[in-house]
Amino acid sequence: MSAPLAPKKPQLLEIHGHQRQDSYYWMNDRENLEVIDYLNAENAYLKEVMKPTESLQKQLFEEMKGRIKEQDESVPYFKSGYFWYSRFEKGSEYPVYCRKLGSLEAQEEIILDVNILAEGKSYFQVGQATCSTNQQLLAFAADEVGRRIYTIHFKNLGTQEILNDQIPEVTGNFVWAADQQSVFYSKQDPETLRSFQIFKHILGTPTTQDLLIYEELDEEFSCMVHKTKSEKYILIHSESTISSEVRFVPADQPTASPQILQARIPHLEYAADHYGDHFYIRTNDQAQNFKLVKAPLANPSKENWIDVVPHRPEVLLEDFDLFSKYLVTQERSNGLTQIRIQPWNGEGHSLAFEDQTYTAYVGTNPEFDTDTLRFGYNSLVSPSSVYDYHMVTRHKTLLKQQEVVGGHDPNAYHSERIWAKAADGVLVPISLVYQKSTFSKTGKNPVLLYAYGSYGYSMDAYFSSNRLSLLQRGFVFAIAHIRGGEDLGRAWYEDGKLLKKRNTFTDFIACTEHLVQQKYTSPAHLYAMGGSAGGLLMGAVINMRPDLFNGVVANVPFVDVVTTMLDESIPLTTGEFQEWGNPKEKEFYDYMLSYSPYDNVSAQAYPNLLVTSGLHDSQVQYWEPTKWVAKLREEKTDQNLLLLFTNMEAGHGGASGRFNPLKEIALEYAFLLMLEENEKK
Repeated sequence: MSAPLAPKKPQLLEIHGHQRQDSYYWMNDRENLEVIDYLNAENAYLKEVMKPTESLQKQLFEEMKGRIKEQDESVPYFKSGYFWYSRFEKGSEYPVYCRKLGSLEAQEEIILDVNILAEGKSYFQVGQATCSTNQQLLAFAADEVGRRIYTIHFKNLGTQEILNDQIPEVTGNFVWAADQQSVFYSKQDPETLRSFQIFKHILGTPTTQDLLIYEELDEEFSCMVHKTKSEKYILIHSESTISSEVRFVPADQPTASPQILQARIPHLEYAADHYGDHFYIRTNDQAQNFKLVKAPLANPSKENWIDVVPHRPEVLLEDFDLFSKYLVTQERSNGLTQIRIQPWNGEGHSLAFEDQTYTAYVGTNPEFDTDTLRFGYNSLVSPSSVYDYHMVTRHKTLLKQQEVVGGHDPNAYHSERIWAKAADGVLVPISLVYQKSTFSKTGKNPVLLYAYGSYGYSMDAYFSSNRLSLLQRGFVFAIAHIRGGEDLGRAWYEDGKLLKKRNTFTDFIACTEHLVQQKYTSPAHLYAMGGSAGGLLMGAVINMRPDLFNGVVANVPFVDVVTTMLDESIPLTTGEFQEWGNPKEKEFYDYMLSYSPYDNVSAQAYPNLLVTSGLHDSQVQYWEPTKWVAKLREEKTDQNLLLLFTNMEAGHGGASGRFNPLKEIALEYAFLLMLEENEKK
């Protein structure tokens, strides 16, 4: 079966006196049957090429599914008189949300069984699910397409009746007011999907009567609504990439007009919570790595901010949690997360973690008046664990560790953190893990290097039971903590965005070269993977250094950077000018054009490539990976594999459910294992 060849229909694109010919521009119409036929042809071609791996894919799927405890339950947390948890039943794809009144020995009450709601649907996802303050009404947001457009539904937990009230075509973000009747929710622009309006719905009234509370007019900003931990204030949070503005409404006064906490100022970011007589605010005001301040409720604007945790150049303040006797901060130093306990009176201390590289985070802690902190931990070798930590005695209690069915011996694996020197001399950390029995520093290990590197998103070293299928077959798995993320602080992010974006790509290349130099692998056995903005990374890197890799997996890749950022009618564009730049300004246009994967495809040999996409993707429109594959087919000079898989029933996150996504992972793993097997022959 020959590879599909997409028809070329050249479209002239011109700006700043510069012309581009885009032969596949026509693909941006999902209603066009010619587009659908082409996507189906690519899927059929992939299926044919991967047919020899079908038994391997099935084996991988069963392996990964078999490691998951089918009948499982989350760790309950206590709030408002109830213990809350979710559980999975054997063979089910979706969670069952439950609670028990007063005691874990009490009778279970099922508040929402998502399996029942999802019956007969090819895609179903429940986003937020929250009870009213009297705990008698449940609101939940459901998406049936995968485009992250939700309908909010309401359920009477006393009668188990689903109410007639429905709020369609919204973001799925909402909060209850204290009157049990008013719900504040955010709504997106139907075309760009920018969340720009906050409405108030009163139960029992038609949505046509919902009151517009706030509208965000600046197209670089989006807005959402949430509650303080005290539940005394509803916060309307507007933000762009570089600026924030918070409005607040007393939760027991839902008819009150929102008040501004601090008016927006360019490059001033902040987020607030409430305790006692003050708002507590994490901010970058004269603090690149953020600091914590407090402000009086009566006049919380910036001139009244008082430092609680001052700025520290070497420590990034990521988050904080408030308790009656303690302040807990989540911080990042030297690329690793620290959790610090600071009594309001007395000496503070930090939790100790043993692994060289790991993930740690402050968990769900809804209660103020407690000495117990809930936190989570995992590493490349240690399964996900939930702990309670007594902040006075410093005693740590393991409540639950992810069970790997069939067994998992952490001692059979080794994880470490090494450092690569970037093109400009900066040291970039790499976290990696391998099975001890299959590893040798001979340069022949297959290595899968993963990275993201955008939006200041830190990519911590995390455990994956799915990944064991690669490790047990001799693969080394590595994460490159490249600039564009916030792994080493705010400056690490700022050195990988806008006119410094190329650092993200050259950092990744430096990491691959270091792994080769240190004989972890060689280009014949080196593989790379990234998704979304990490897919942009994959596309840029294989244009720059295609010789470094045997194979690459690019998931829902953002590869048509210039054309997308020039089109303000599609999702995400205007809100991301401060991340990528606005190409309507020539300086940014020229810079983006220098790395945009689609625009820089050339007549050269490329690695074997598997590209995935979702027809209903709201983040990266399906046509970006589709066009990219079509242009690569036209230009590349090699005979290596080039495969495109489009999920015709899902969006950015792929298939819904607990086990369905494993089929796509099995496809990706089979692709890598097939390439490695061919290389050994």
